[in-house]
Amino acid sequence: MKLSSPFPLALAVLAGVTTASAQVRVLPPNQGESRLSNLRQITNGGENAEAYWSPDGQWITFQSTRNGRTCDEQYVMRTDGTGLRRVSDGRGKVTCGWFFPDGKSLFFGSSTAHDSLCPPRPDPSKGYVWPLDKYDIYTANTDGSNFRRLTNYNVYTAEGVLSPDGRQIVFTSLKDGDLDIYTMNVDGTNVKRLTNTPGYDGGPWWSPDGRKIVYRAHHPKDSVELRQYRDLLAQGFIRPSKVELYVMNADGSDNRQVTALGGANFGPSWTPDGKKIIFASNYFAPRSGNFEIFLVDASLTMAGGNKLEQVTFNDTFDGFPMFSPDGTKLIFASNRHNDKPNETNLFIADWKK
Repeated sequence: MKLSSPFPLALAVLAGVTTASAQVRVLPPNQGESRLSNLRQITNGGENAEAYWSPDGQWITFQSTRNGRTCDEQYVMRTDGTGLRRVSDGRGKVTCGWFFPDGKSLFFGSSTAHDSLCPPRPDPSKGYVWPLDKYDIYTANTDGSNFRRLTNYNVYTAEGVLSPDGRQIVFTSLKDGDLDIYTMNVDGTNVKRLTNTPGYDGGPWWSPDGRKIVYRAHHPKDSVELRQYRDLLAQGFIRPSKVELYVMNADGSDNRQVTALGGANFGPSWTPDGKKIIFASNYFAPRSGNFEIFLVDASLTMAGGNKLEQVTFNDTFDGFPMFSPDGTKLIFASNRHNDKPNETNLFIADWKK
């Protein structure tokens, strides 16, 4: 999951490769969504999230729960909703896929080494928490062949994004006892730890020039909060209701906080020019599942709500935004226009600068 979205996504998939296609819906943007036009819904049903573009902009990879399964599998699909294929092996749970530069292979997190079936969901008595499943990062061809393990930490290791030059992967891992951000070469060598502050650091994303990384974090403010965080971590969970955005250099230096909004601010990526960060937030209603997509200037420090530009206007969930390689389109996940409650679908819109 980039830790997946801050609301329950029930996730599932077919037991083999499929060629099913979606019927694309062309829909008007909601009132106030002046940045978006020609909105297309490219999935219809189930739980679909974290959709990221292939280098040529013709395909996406995403995680989905469908057909009666209760957790995610990894898929690829053309941007018109056709050519759907499952890439993961049908075991365990997956998250956070990303294409390699050839567009014919990808990597993603999977718990296949530890789970033949979907891992159990958290006990509701713990409140709203995310499970830190035992993911490692795997690679595969887009047809599911050549499925190989890249990391071997046997703890939560996921949220990987490829650097613009195709040489490094930035990712989040619990391998050293806390949730921190690392980089490694695409072959798994030369692992470097970038964050060291106690607390959760995750969801990292390279800037278009590869010089900076944006991520989300929650750093406990006192000893009581730190103990609560570590107690929950020891049980294999994290509480994601308070996360803010940070930016650092690609080597981990010059780390600075960009937002101080309250609530959950997550799923950050960059505008094509690298000047702004696009992300999802529920800061205006922190206990709700109503997330909107916003833009914020990447050069700001501790930006307040008056520095934001709101992109989506929807009374449910919008999140996981990413610009197409040519910068002309935005893909995101949303609960809008659902046929059934709690469905999450993928949408592509033309972007107005």
